[in-house]
Amino acid sequence: MDPVHEDFFAGGAGEERTLRANEAAYERLRIVPRVLRATGDRDLRLTLFGTELATPVLVAPTAFHKLAHPDGEAATARGAAGAGTVMVVSMAATQPIEEIAAAGGPLWFQLYPQSDLAFTAAVIKRAEAAGCRALVVTVDSPVFGRRERDLRNGFLDLPDGLACENLRDAEGKVRSIEMDATLGWDRIAWLRGTTGLPILLKGVLHPADARLAVEHGVDGLIVSNHGGRQLDGAVATVDALPRVVDAVGGRIPVLVDGGIRRGVDVLVALALGADAVLVGRPVVWGLAAGGAPGVLKKLRDLTGELDHAMALAGAKRLADLTPDLVVA
Repeated sequence: MDPVHEDFFAGGAGEERTLRANEAAYERLRIVPRVLRATGDRDLRLTLFGTELATPVLVAPTAFHKLAHPDGEAATARGAAGAGTVMVVSMAATQPIEEIAAAGGPLWFQLYPQSDLAFTAAVIKRAEAAGCRALVVTVDSPVFGRRERDLRNGFLDLPDGLACENLRDAEGKVRSIEMDATLGWDRIAWLRGTTGLPILLKGVLHPADARLAVEHGVDGLIVSNHGGRQLDGAVATVDALPRVVDAVGGRIPVLVDGGIRRGVDVLVALALGADAVLVGRPVVWGLAAGGAPGVLKKLRDLTGELDHAMALAGAKRLADLTPDLVVA
């Protein structure tokens, strides 16, 4: 991979404190295993928004997959489908949602709400028509994060021949993604009236926002700090997770991303109350190394590590992963 593009995927905002904190938080937490639990063959299946998945490890939305591999997001979708899981397609994908959907497997669509409501509605309708099963609304980006690696490298736009294909308007012109500082709960209500898809909010860290989300009829939450790419100094996601879970009180699913690198990290997140996790950078590295087979291998590795860790921790099913198994 071009080192400039590798920096784009690997880097975070500011001094990258939050980027490092996401991984460091998992290194700090420890598992207290149970014994003599007769786990036998473990069952890692779950159902989210009507879709049965083979693993609780989902693919997080990340932009510009053609920078990592010429087969782009379609290859990522094929890998995710082979693993029996969901890929969340980025609004900033370098392939159109229709091509990605043709690769097979369940998809959700990630949306940055734009101030042009007609254009936003048109993007949503494209995602619906392509068969996307949920809408993941990124809410932690009123302004664009200051990513100093990209600034140093002068990486401010895609190379010639690549574009954010889901941002083409009716005339075929590619629009720039707008970070809208006027975004508020009224826009979530508008989205609820625009689509019948389940709506998840991605970027929730504060329990008060989690409670408001439930009150506004949101269908799910993703505890996320944008992989450390927005507010540098934001809390690590696994540290924010328990308070968000408590605030939601089981009323809607809660997922988490950020810093998950091994199956034991997945186990910790699930034990602390997440219904599932999403991984971004590890999938991109798998894509860069081997296309669709590389993505599939990474997802199978994480799932296999989780299965192994569950056996050692005394858990047969995902529901057996409870907070008492984790200590700081």
